[in-house]
Amino acid sequence: MRTGAEYLASLKDGRRVYVDGAAVDDIAHHPAFAPIARTVAELFDLAAASPVMTTTDGDRTVNRLFTTPRSREDLAAFRVAATVWAEHTHGWVGRSPDHVGAFVAAFAAHPEAFSGDLAANVVAYRERVQAENLYVSYAIIPPQVSRASTASAWEGEFVQVGVVAERPDGIVVRGAQMLATGGAVADEILVSCIKPLGPDDADFAVSFAVPVGAEGVKLLCRRPYAPAASSVYDYPLSSRFDETDALVVFDDVFVPWERVFVFRDVGGLRRQFFDTGAHVLGNWQAQIRFSVKLRFLAGLARKVAAVNGVDKFPGVVEKLGELASLVSLVESAVLAAEHTASADEQGMWRPGARALYGVMGLQAELYPRVLAILRDLVGGGVLQVPSSVADMVSPETRPDVDRYVHSPGVPAEDRVKLFKLVWDAIGSEFAGRHHQYEMFYAGAPFVAKGYAFRNYGFEQATAAVDSFLGSYDL
Repeated sequence: MRTGAEYLASLKDGRRVYVDGAAVDDIAHHPAFAPIARTVAELFDLAAASPVMTTTDGDRTVNRLFTTPRSREDLAAFRVAATVWAEHTHGWVGRSPDHVGAFVAAFAAHPEAFSGDLAANVVAYRERVQAENLYVSYAIIPPQVSRASTASAWEGEFVQVGVVAERPDGIVVRGAQMLATGGAVADEILVSCIKPLGPDDADFAVSFAVPVGAEGVKLLCRRPYAPAASSVYDYPLSSRFDETDALVVFDDVFVPWERVFVFRDVGGLRRQFFDTGAHVLGNWQAQIRFSVKLRFLAGLARKVAAVNGVDKFPGVVEKLGELASLVSLVESAVLAAEHTASADEQGMWRPGARALYGVMGLQAELYPRVLAILRDLVGGGVLQVPSSVADMVSPETRPDVDRYVHSPGVPAEDRVKLFKLVWDAIGSEFAGRHHQYEMFYAGAPFVAKGYAFRNYGFEQATAAVDSFLGSYDL
């Protein structure tokens, strides 16, 4: 298994990542990307050193999170391993390597969902991801040109990435796709489309993987937050965990056939996500990560209440109790999905869809409510903090900070440190991005609730109603 240092060295591959109109020369050392690159490197080092994160494949040691769960014990071990990585970032890295890694592992467990020779490509790619311990991001949403139509109806050719040429040795693609979270620091990007397409969209019905440094690939990143962080003390989350999101542009990029998984097959797009179980396994990882993040926010709320000396007030206890209830829902759903898991026809163990999609359907409401409770508890405390760490060391300002910005038993330095962390979780640009990100993690709320609707099993519920109605008459 490669080390974090080897991962960082691999980022210098000629990739074209753009910020403020200019290409970034050295991703691993650029202020926008160095912090998250170091965090990912720490994850790889942690995986190599942790016995709960590794397993064997033949005579080699591999990352457990890139393998297919073949038993209930494997599924439980996956959860434990995913929790190790999530706890290292406290859930603030939403697209850590285990997310798309889970998708790829499920793809390969179901080669029958892929057409013809492409099935072997999927299996071989999973083997490569596992053998090389790769960080794969993905871009599976079309540019938001129109949400009322699909790419074939858009003005201009190949706005969404699509096939412009087919060659004996591969395909040529042109267009763009979003939202490659972590793409700038990933090894490769899985490109596909989860938005339903129509019969006229065959040119855009593709799925393939490309190295981030492939010729013709460009990443246009949103505003990065790490460079604006004045210090780790002032912005402890922004300065470490900003993944960046990017629009991926393909300027006639050649993709060899061995990297193509779906080709001009509208139905194949859906099969790869849902028939393989990739959607349920990948999103179970996402909920494991989400539960860790919510637990961290609950810890912040509890600590703020204690520092402010209000944790015995009935109204505050009620809010903390509501917060505990919300977080417990997600934690319980993760375990319920594992408890109701079963093996599919190919022997892959899938988490229970009913529990998983049930909690995913509420994610867009749970996260804002958790933030609202934390905001209520912290009040104006996050606004009454020094402008930067400089105020904490200046002889002109530090005496006033010590005198006026403290709590009983909590010196100013510790109080300010806590409240700056809370602000970075609820009020900074980094926090605002995470608020939006979690609300739309599973797609628009109607999409997430649609998954819950289709996987709940209303037949049993309606049968109970019909049986009761049949027990009496006029």
